[in-house]
Amino acid sequence: MAEVSEVALAPIGSVRRTQVGREATEPMREDIRLLGAILGDTVREQNGEEVFDLVERARVESFRVRRSEIERAELSGMFDGIDIHQAIPVIRAFTHFALLANVAEDIHRERRRAVHVAAGEPPQDSTLAATYLKLDSAELDSATVADALTGALVSPVITAHPTETRRRTIFDTQHRITELMRLRMHGHTKTDDGRDIERELRRHILTLWQTALIRLSRLKIQDEIETGLRYYPAAFFEVIPQVNAEVRTALQARWPGSQLLDQPILRPGSWIGGDRDGNPNVTADVVRLATGRASYTALEHYFAEITALEEELSMSARLVTVSDELAALADKCLEPARADEPYRRAVRVIHARLTATAAEILDVQPEHELDLGLERYLTPAELLADLDVVDRSLRANGSGVLADDRLARLREAVHVFGFHLSGLDLRQNSDVHEEVVAELLAWAGVHPDYRSLPEPERVELLVAELATRRPLIKDDAELSELARKELGIVAAAARAVEVFGPHAVPNYIISMCQSVSDMLEAGILLKEAGLLDASGPEPYAPVGIVPLFETIDDLQRGSSILEAALDLPLYRAVVDARAQSQEVMLGYSDSNKDGGYLAANWALYRAELDLVESARKTGIRLRLFHGRGGTVGRGGGPSYDAILAQPPGAVDGSLRITEQGEVIAAKYAEPRIAHRNLETLVAATLEATLLDMEGLGDAAGPAYEVLDELAARAQRAYAELVHETPGFVEYFKASTPVSEIGALNIGSRPTSRKPTTSISDLRAIPWVLAWSQSRVMLPGWYGTGTAFEAWIAEGDGRLEVLQDLYRRWPFFRTVLSNMAQVMAKSDMGLAAHYSELVEDEALRRRVFDKILDEHQRTIRMHKLITEQDDLLADNPSLARSVFNRFPYLEPLNHLQVELLRRYRSGDDDELVQRGILLTMSGLATALRNSG
Repeated sequence: MAEVSEVALAPIGSVRRTQVGREATEPMREDIRLLGAILGDTVREQNGEEVFDLVERARVESFRVRRSEIERAELSGMFDGIDIHQAIPVIRAFTHFALLANVAEDIHRERRRAVHVAAGEPPQDSTLAATYLKLDSAELDSATVADALTGALVSPVITAHPTETRRRTIFDTQHRITELMRLRMHGHTKTDDGRDIERELRRHILTLWQTALIRLSRLKIQDEIETGLRYYPAAFFEVIPQVNAEVRTALQARWPGSQLLDQPILRPGSWIGGDRDGNPNVTADVVRLATGRASYTALEHYFAEITALEEELSMSARLVTVSDELAALADKCLEPARADEPYRRAVRVIHARLTATAAEILDVQPEHELDLGLERYLTPAELLADLDVVDRSLRANGSGVLADDRLARLREAVHVFGFHLSGLDLRQNSDVHEEVVAELLAWAGVHPDYRSLPEPERVELLVAELATRRPLIKDDAELSELARKELGIVAAAARAVEVFGPHAVPNYIISMCQSVSDMLEAGILLKEAGLLDASGPEPYAPVGIVPLFETIDDLQRGSSILEAALDLPLYRAVVDARAQSQEVMLGYSDSNKDGGYLAANWALYRAELDLVESARKTGIRLRLFHGRGGTVGRGGGPSYDAILAQPPGAVDGSLRITEQGEVIAAKYAEPRIAHRNLETLVAATLEATLLDMEGLGDAAGPAYEVLDELAARAQRAYAELVHETPGFVEYFKASTPVSEIGALNIGSRPTSRKPTTSISDLRAIPWVLAWSQSRVMLPGWYGTGTAFEAWIAEGDGRLEVLQDLYRRWPFFRTVLSNMAQVMAKSDMGLAAHYSELVEDEALRRRVFDKILDEHQRTIRMHKLITEQDDLLADNPSLARSVFNRFPYLEPLNHLQVELLRRYRSGDDDELVQRGILLTMSGLATALRNSG
């Protein structure tokens, strides 16, 4: 390996100590010290002095590495040949510390926000309060706002993720620790029921220590479904209705009479159980399970709230007056014992009708059943109408304060969650659609070899089929296993739409969509299941056809594909039937893997500009669905900044965005944090829709040309390494744990779409996760430094151009800020340690030296353009995190390398495999957005 200075290999911040206000952060450090001390005591008590001493020595030596007091090799040497029975508790100790540090950081953010509020400071950006002030200053008229927010939607879409392997017990225990630390933050030493807080912390941390962090068997898709649903009782049931009510009230107060947001703006979605792109485990039964369990979760919540409501609304007819419609509703309950309690009888009628509903639509019945022989609710609107009867009676008779409590929350919940809870998207790869549709057309005698047809003839044939009402096949058709499976899945989706309502399966997403025929093939499958009928003047289309443009080439052609589809009268009629709304999904992950960080970000921006123009020309309402992962290499970074960095017109009142893995837990695991993050999504959507955020004006054209050049240069530099360097794939596989991600039962989905070793076939999650684990973070920055350096060198004044763009253009500023966050989490010293897993020394030098050179170049360019020496000058919270927490990651990385070396040399000890998995989980928890 080339000679590299210790400075070059040191973690960011170890050379120049990150500047953080010591007084402001001392409470957080004190929290970390307390939690760390309790964890240390627990390790000592449970595993003995020897293990505790090893953990403590690793901790101390890690900090000495950061202070450059010892060489990294000394710390690494501690773990050479370590007994696996000692390694496991050391890994667990540092993993638990990362989890507890997350708690301390989250609590500190709450503390800092409270300090700002108490000081009377203006509301902080990304809060709804700050957004309302900006909207007030803009002096927008009612008609403009009403038009912009027609069909408004903010939808975080929960997706499965291989690094989110924590069990529910861990999840719940972490929540209880958070609650205790929150009490402590407010000066309490006792809980509400008189328990000592520190003792309770010790009890819960002991529970954590004695509970297995991860499952031993491969995560089943059923487990992933349950994991996704856990966020509803944990936070969403409380917070989503609350935010919807807050925003609607605030906007209608500013623009009265406009009926703004008559439908909830905030509506969650899910991919878990419907995303079968490369996942053979998704079947018709899984779709039925996913939609059924979602409905069960919603109805279970309603039953619990209705039961509590019945207890609370105890008013006597001798003491209160009720409306005639309330009395009529109550009269359907003939129980003599409650003759004097009209509200209770009314609520019991609602309870009984909901019981009948559950019996009809659910495979498994919740508790709280009540059979009064009443008919079921056919729609959530009927349930809401009965709840509204109770609400109107309370308000009309002096009990509005009661209506504003649990009943109001329940009405909001039914409004947003219905009987379906959240919309389950279906997704499949266009290649599969092509194969299945070809088989169906051949079986039906329409065409013997559809796949041989050129694109125009494919489109003509598919349009003709979609214009007819007859299906292509009958039940007795002899089809391949693949075709039967795909048709079974869309049939299960059709059942969900019929049983749970049209919002149960709102979208059918086509991965790797590259043509109009790719879109129409999905339409054929929907038609076979009865989910699309375009044969008449008013098409039936409850499920939207959503093209997903993923590669850079596809992003560049996306608008022309969409316009060509809309030029077809049949497809245009389908879009018109869906309120002239067309959703398009943008793939952040595969575009990045395809062309690198800067090229992908700019291709996405350009694609959005083109799609917005296509929507303007064709007169449709465009909704963009952003397939962002948690990490910057997959489109991550602060959501508020990312949304405001969208091009003009790209948000237009609607935003759908994927949420994945440990990022979901970080954002939505408990109500206060969930409220803050959901508020941020809504605030940014309102600002991006109603205000001019780009700010370039007439300078937009020249700025776009600059980025065109930079993106092309960055893509060439990235391609030269990833696609053209001999042996790169071999280096990647050897120097990262990517192979073990697939081998060690992480997640239900295979790591590759196809059984190949090609980078293009590898899924984006393992691609990014592997580089994160090895601390290279390559997808979040590689190629950018070369592009900047070469472009600046070609003319005087070019550096000043980029500096000006950084100051004025949110997109460019966000790209550099997110890149800086990634580089602050990267560590070339640890990356060098991983590179030693590559046995071919010439290959190691060839690839790692390129990575190291580009890393140093990119940091130099960032400092030049931003005129900031500190990568995290604009992100003090991450600066605190890096400074306080990252030394604790060191042992996990060193132990991962040690165990990878053993595993690959043939050590098949189950504990070695478990240790690798634990290090992956620990690093993912600590980094918080690893893949």
